[in-house]
Amino acid sequence: MPQFLLTWIITSASLLITAYLIPGITITSISAAAVAAIVLGLVNAFVKPLLVLFTLPLTVLTLGLFLLVVNAISFSIVGYFTPGVEINSFLDALFGSIVISLVSGFLNQFFNDEK
Repeated sequence: MPQFLLTWIITSASLLITAYLIPGITITSISAAAVAAIVLGLVNAFVKPLLVLFTLPLTVLTLGLFLLVVNAISFSIVGYFTPGVEINSFLDALFGSIVISLVSGFLNQFFNDEK
């Protein structure tokens, strides 16, 4: 259970940092970021695999670059379903998904204690 809480906190912090860095993404409060982290986990668990499956030929054709678009769509879905999170455009969602991946990857490396 502590690993789940650590991942949730890291994802919430990544969302807040992304909202600070990307001007088109607005998160109104820390609680909105916490809810958005949960919604992001659910979208990544249920919706994203379906998107990847349906767009597999296009992903193979673009040598995997279309997965950036799939990540942006997933992040846009999070903005749509989460009150307090606004994503203004598709490009903001695209850059936001890239920043979230980089920031959460860095924070996971920093805070994970593998024994």
